[in-house]
Amino acid sequence: MAEPGGGRPVTVSDVQQLVRRKDEIEAQIKACYELLEGQKGVGMHEPLVDAEGFPRADIDLYQVRTARHNIICLQNDHKAVMKQVEEALHQLHAREKEKHARDEAEALAEAMSQKQNLPQAFAKVNAVTPGSPASVSGLQVDDEIVEFGSVNANNFQNLQNIATVVQHSEGRPLSVTVIRGGRRVHVGLTPKRWSGKGLLG
Repeated sequence: MAEPGGGRPVTVSDVQQLVRRKDEIEAQIKACYELLEGQKGVGMHEPLVDAEGFPRADIDLYQVRTARHNIICLQNDHKAVMKQVEEALHQLHAREKEKHARDEAEALAEAMSQKQNLPQAFAKVNAVTPGSPASVSGLQVDDEIVEFGSVNANNFQNLQNIATVVQHSEGRPLSVTVIRGGRRVHVGLTPKRWSGKGLLG
């Protein structure tokens, strides 16, 4: 398996493999301690000689020595694997953060480019009367108008321009383009007489 920090990026399965290795080592350490426990409870540091300095006859010295040696080696392995797990998790986390930052930057760049591509608005809808032609067409409060029939930001002088277009288009659908929530929306609006004031509402 590639070492964390090696040539290729660490994957989740690498981490899982390391964790499995860690679990195996812990199981082996536990087995060695149980073996020592079985030898009259000899731990890692109890003397292996009796009061007169002779090797103890009540325990299997070879087994005890081997178990102690194995525990020391396994603990070193355990430490190394834990370090690898830590590094691998750190790399995964850093990569995840990097990806998140990249995604955010891309989304922001896209939003910015969309904003730049949006035409200039010249008026804002501040009220729509329910049941009016404007309401029926789907116009909404806060829509920013960029095109109203033939009127756009380049030729718009005042609201009289729109009033003129409306009067000349009574009963005929007008193409209206608005910016709503950062997006361009097309609305078909037919100025006509209704129960309220004006031809739009």
